[in-house]
Amino acid sequence: MKVNEVNILVVEDDDFQREMLVNMLRSLGATSISDAANGQQALEVLHSENAKPMDIAICDINMPEMDGMEFLRHLGEEKSATSIIILSTLDKALLASVAKMSLAYGMKLLGVIEKPISVAQLEAMIFKYERTNIKPKKAVNTGPKFSLEEILHGVHAKQCEPFFQPKVDLETNRIVGAEALARWIHPEHGVVAPYAFINLLEQSSKMDELTFNMLDKSVAASRLLHDSGHAISISINLSLTSLTDISLADRITQVVKEAGVDPQQIVLEITESAAMTDVAFALENLARLRMHGFGLSIDDYGTGYASMQQLTRIAFTELKIDQSFVTDFATNHALRIIVESSIDMAHKLQVKSVAEGVETQEDWDTLKSMNCDAAQGYFIAKPMNLSSFVDFCAEYSARQV
Repeated sequence: MKVNEVNILVVEDDDFQREMLVNMLRSLGATSISDAANGQQALEVLHSENAKPMDIAICDINMPEMDGMEFLRHLGEEKSATSIIILSTLDKALLASVAKMSLAYGMKLLGVIEKPISVAQLEAMIFKYERTNIKPKKAVNTGPKFSLEEILHGVHAKQCEPFFQPKVDLETNRIVGAEALARWIHPEHGVVAPYAFINLLEQSSKMDELTFNMLDKSVAASRLLHDSGHAISISINLSLTSLTDISLADRITQVVKEAGVDPQQIVLEITESAAMTDVAFALENLARLRMHGFGLSIDDYGTGYASMQQLTRIAFTELKIDQSFVTDFATNHALRIIVESSIDMAHKLQVKSVAEGVETQEDWDTLKSMNCDAAQGYFIAKPMNLSSFVDFCAEYSARQV
């Protein structure tokens, strides 16, 4: 979906700023733009006869009659599919709270921008909408739908396996790590992608068993890889639902040490939404894991809200730049700025920068010119089972000699 196909609603009480936003959107190619001076008018636009479904609402917070928070609450109660860009002069802490509130109401939050807004910021947010809107089309499950009971049966039977996608150092061109991605090896349907089962497990707070199945198998793979001469780190994803168990850090540490693996060889990836949680148990678990030597990676960086704040909350060792920013960034000025700024910030914070979704030689070359530390994506290799990954490592290493 391109910008000229996107229906956009601007909700802003200041006449000049509202007109400026509309003009910016037109300069980016948007043709279907509605506007409102407050939340009440915005609801009237959305509920009017023959109203078009709104893809994006750009919403101020402090407005008369009905402010932005009440408007977002109404959208949440209506289970609206509209994606939200919050725009305000309010301080960062308050904006972070409003962002958290929006997610709690079930809104699709593209981001929070402090006024004054620039065309580049607006373009990046709309481009992000276009990318996230495409993803489900790529991941349409043409196979059967699975019930929670069927998924849990597969988890109990340990049918889920880690598939490994390599991470390559952009300077040395050597494999330095791999992300372990869950795949369900179904006895009838073959390899089932994670979108068919992960969300239902998370929504039902049933991720724990899968997390530890993946941990057991990934740690065993780490041991095998190191014994085969491939001294690389293995990254494993952690769910927010698992992080709220206060015993998690000690349990993970025990599994890794009993397998004879150094925690420094394991990186635990946490999404931005998990990193932003205020649950003390989660923050304690992450601090304890870091204390035990595990690497901590902030996954999908830039797709959440108040993105810089979480880097001050947790002792991350790696920042993964989301593929929605990396895809086509070499030819998109706004995305290029975001990627380059993220890499620069990572270096200043003395953490590793990893770009996801690297698909072309141009992506690779541009990231290398920006001094990004590592790359991951189809340009290097698709996720593969352990046997194929061991062979891949051997072949890749031989080519570098």
